[in-house]
Amino acid sequence: MKNITLNNDVEIPIIGSGTNTYGKEGNQYSGPLRGDTQEIDWAIENGYRHFDSAQVYNNEQVLGEGLKKSSLPREEFFITTKLNTYKGFGGADWAHAEIEKSLEKLQTDYVDLFLIHFPWDHHDEIVEAWSILEDYYNRGVFKSIGVSNFTKEHLDLILKNGKIKPAVNQIASYVGKWNEELIAYNKGNDIATVAWSPLRGIDENAKQVLEEIGNQYGKTYAQVVLRYQIERDVIVIPKSHNKDRQAQSLDIFDFELTVNDRERIATL
Repeated sequence: MKNITLNNDVEIPIIGSGTNTYGKEGNQYSGPLRGDTQEIDWAIENGYRHFDSAQVYNNEQVLGEGLKKSSLPREEFFITTKLNTYKGFGGADWAHAEIEKSLEKLQTDYVDLFLIHFPWDHHDEIVEAWSILEDYYNRGVFKSIGVSNFTKEHLDLILKNGKIKPAVNQIASYVGKWNEELIAYNKGNDIATVAWSPLRGIDENAKQVLEEIGNQYGKTYAQVVLRYQIERDVIVIPKSHNKDRQAQSLDIFDFELTVNDRERIATL
C-alpha cells in the first residue's frame, strides 16, 4: 500500500474503502441495518486499513463493530468520519453532541480524519464549525481535520479565518468529472484530495476505452480508473459488496499507465 503524507505529517493509505451502504438491507443507502458487518469483515481480510464513514450514512456502528471484531489493534486502522452538515449547522452544542455520538458508534476515543461533510450558506457558521474541529484536533481526539465537497470559495474562507489548514478536501472526481481545477487548487495549498465514488460515471463508451487500456496490463477497467486517480496523487475510497472486487481495487500497484493512456483517460 502506498501512503500519502498529509500536511501535518500524518500518513493516510492512498486507497480506502467507502462504507455508505455497508451493513444495510438490499445494499441500499437508505436501507435499515441488517445487523451484520460482512463487507467490513471482507475488506479487512482483503487488506483494507483505511475506512471512510460519515454521520449522514447512519451506519457508523457497523464500521465500529467490524473493526472491533477484527481483533487488530486500533492503530492499525485509519478511520474517517464527517459532521453531518447536509442541512446546515445546528450550533456548537449540537456539533459536540454529534461528535461524541460518532466516537461512541465507532467504539474509539479518536478519529484519524474528521471532516465537515458539506458547506452551507452561512460563512460565519462554517468558521465556527471549523474552530470546533480545531479544538478536537488540538486535544488529540482528531488526528487530522479537513472538509468535504468544499469549493475554492469555501476553502478560502477556512484558509483565511482558521488557525489550522485543512489536511484534506474530499470531492467528486470520476470519469466525466475529473475536477482537475479544484484538485490543482487543493494541491497548490498543500491540501490532499480524496475522491468519493471514484468509479462513478463509466458509460459503455468509456468502459470500452478503459478495457482496451486494461488489457495491456491484465487489469480491469475499474483498476485502470483507480490507477489513473492515484497517479494524480488522489486518494480513492472505492466501495464494493463483492469480496473479490474489493480485492481487485487494492491490486493496482504492479503497473503504470503511459502518457498516452493518461491522455485517453483524461478525455473521458
